[in-house]
Amino acid sequence: MMLRALLSPPSDFTLIAGFTATAVVSFLAWVKFADADLTVLLTSVFGRSVGSLKGKVIWITGASSGIGEYLAYELARAGARLALSGTNKENLAMVQARCCEMGQNVEVLTVPFDISDFASHASQVKKVVDYFGKIDVLVNNAGRSQRAAFGEIDIATDKEMFDINVFGSVSLTRHVLKYFEAAGVRGQVVVTSSVAGKIGVPFSGTYTATKHALHGYFECLRIEAVVTGGTDVTMVVPGPVRSRVRERAFTAVPGQTYGLADTPDAKLMSTERCSRLMAVAIANKLDEVWIVQNPVLVLMYLAQYMPSIFRRYLIKVIFTKERISKMREGR
Repeated sequence: MMLRALLSPPSDFTLIAGFTATAVVSFLAWVKFADADLTVLLTSVFGRSVGSLKGKVIWITGASSGIGEYLAYELARAGARLALSGTNKENLAMVQARCCEMGQNVEVLTVPFDISDFASHASQVKKVVDYFGKIDVLVNNAGRSQRAAFGEIDIATDKEMFDINVFGSVSLTRHVLKYFEAAGVRGQVVVTSSVAGKIGVPFSGTYTATKHALHGYFECLRIEAVVTGGTDVTMVVPGPVRSRVRERAFTAVPGQTYGLADTPDAKLMSTERCSRLMAVAIANKLDEVWIVQNPVLVLMYLAQYMPSIFRRYLIKVIFTKERISKMREGR
């Protein structure tokens, strides 16, 4: 009797219960350990390695600190040829020196300039092309964050942030696209967005608007490129990452900075981990990647797939001022 029971096929109830238990355990494991969307996590294991970027000329703006700096290190280890831009010449020189220590014959050019100086963009593109002979990938990483209540923001702050976070990247990209077209190459444009580009982030009104604008511009470019057979576009959406972004963030007042650095015990994603997954996305030409820890990652999925429920009900529960502060600061 016992042997017959063991050898008999499982009942429908047993199959359903087993499947449900597996699904629940898998979901809980994902909530506990996932720090990016499923596509980029799987690609980091089964996709092309970052080493496939060896020899590629990759130009990174905003490379003097934060994500841009650590992306430069990741790509230098892979053997990419790098052009690094930013406004801090001393920091750029330091990043250049560290990159050169990470492998033999690493080529690194520094191209310091202000991304909001649109008139200089054509000459900056020429500098990179004259030095390397080509550009394969442009990484639009330059930008600044913000901490300010919506109603208190001066319109001059809005304009300045849009010049830095949006129009600078758009203008530089257009000049690089002209090079791609003239050279007859299929280049790649990478854009560092933010969770704020997918979900409205309270007390960062201008910053949120700039990141949404980036998605508008570059999603349009992506579709045009599909039609014309042109450039690949990769949108990178990081969540809270350890960097100096809070310290240098705008406030509501023009010329004023937030000034508070990340605390040492903050549970923020490491800059190294973020840049590693970003390099994977570049190597595999992924369309859009979310590099963000839970619980913010769960919120992004809810906002994406259940927008009405998320906005009508969950926001009232989740977005208290205290919770917003904790999520941002990694507490």
